[in-house]
Amino acid sequence: PGTQGDDAPLAAAATSEARQRSQRIEGFSFDAGRRWAGRTVLPRPAPALRVTSGPAWKGYFALELDARGRWPAQSTGWLALVEVVPMGTDGTPVARQLVRTVAGPLDLDALRADGRVQVLRALRWPDTAQPARLRARAWIESPDGTIVAVAGERCIVR
Repeated sequence: PGTQGDDAPLAAAATSEARQRSQRIEGFSFDAGRRWAGRTVLPRPAPALRVTSGPAWKGYFALELDARGRWPAQSTGWLALVEVVPMGTDGTPVARQLVRTVAGPLDLDALRADGRVQVLRALRWPDTAQPARLRARAWIESPDGTIVAVAGERCIVR
């Protein structure tokens, strides 16, 4: 999110919850709408987090978040499909990672009786995305927006 809102060059690719997520992060700031300065703190030991994806089917990927360990109470989980656009393709002079769709916040407290959480979601990608370039991402955020664990996987159209 930036100061130009819907008039920004990449506004069509921005997810609707991006500003709300960034405002939860303690100490967030925007530098002229161009650069985000926040903080990421991974506790030691960090919870074990894994994201896996199922086969592509009719415009959807199945993503699973699998978390084990301890994280702060009221933490939330997030799943995302990110399109990796290499430098020099589609008219971009730099490599980009575009968030195409997000599932979350996922309530982790209600599911963690034994310290393990598994959440399965089907995420649809937009028609403009190229499925071969999609990657699965997952993360856990504490209530103040601090990222406690991050995981990624390459989604392959099968």
